[in-house]
Amino acid sequence: METAMKNSHHFVLVHGIGGGAWCWYKIRCLMENSGHRVSCIDLKSAGIDLSDADSVHSFDDYNKPLIDFMSALPDNEQVILVGHSAGGLSVTEATRKFAKKIRVAVYVAATMLKTGFQTEDDLKDGVPDLSEFGDVYDLGFGLGTDCPPTSALVKKHFQRTIIYHMSPQEDSTLAGMLLRPGPLLAITSARFTEEQEDDRLVPRVYIKTLLDRVVKPHQQDTMIKRWPPSQVYVLDSDHSPFFSSPFLLLGLFLKAADSCN
Repeated sequence: METAMKNSHHFVLVHGIGGGAWCWYKIRCLMENSGHRVSCIDLKSAGIDLSDADSVHSFDDYNKPLIDFMSALPDNEQVILVGHSAGGLSVTEATRKFAKKIRVAVYVAATMLKTGFQTEDDLKDGVPDLSEFGDVYDLGFGLGTDCPPTSALVKKHFQRTIIYHMSPQEDSTLAGMLLRPGPLLAITSARFTEEQEDDRLVPRVYIKTLLDRVVKPHQQDTMIKRWPPSQVYVLDSDHSPFFSSPFLLLGLFLKAADSCN
C-alpha cells in the first residue's frame, strides 16, 4: 500500500472545444482504480457550466476555471496537467502562471503553440481545417451577423466521421448528446507571453494521434518542430483516444508522469 501511494499522481485533465469533463470518464475510472487522484475541469460554457458560449469572448474568461483550480492547489503540490485538442492552450497558459505546481504538461492531439495565436502560421498550425468535409459547423454570432462568429459546434451528422471514427459507437453517441458549442472567439484570442526561466522547467510531452481528422498529423508535426517537447509519444488513434484507446492512453500518461522522477 505504501508503494502504491508513493507512486500515485494527481492528474488534472482539460477537454477540448465543445467537450467537457465528461470526455475523460473512461480514463478517470482507470486512473482512480489504479490509485491515482484525478481532477477533470469544465472550462467556461463547457460541460455542466451553464454559461452561454456566445457570451464568452476572451480566453482569460474561458480558461478561468482552470486558473482558479490551479490557484487553489497547495504551493507544495505538483500535478500532471493534460490538455486535449484546444485544451493545449489552457495547459500552456497554466505553465506560464503555475510552473512550480506542474510536474509535466501533456498535450494530447493538442494545440501546442508557445505564444498562442499571434500569427497566420499559428492559425494554420493550431486551428483544425475541416473544409474537406464540407459545411460542418453550426456557428453562433453573439456579437451580430456582421461580426466574426463567437461559437462553433461540429454538426451532429459529421461528429462521428470527423472526431470519433475509431471510437466505440456508444461513446460517439454519448458525445453527440453532450457536446456543446465552444467559444470560438475566446479560444482564437489566446495570447501568451514568451517563456520565462520557471516555465522552461516544466517538461512537455506530446501525444500524437496518427489517424486524426481534426488536428491533422502534419499540423501536430509542425507544432512539435516549432516548439520541441521533452518527449513525443504516438498512438494509432482518431482525435479522441480517451474513447478509442483508453488503456494505451493511460499507459502513456503514466509513462509521462514517471519520466520526470
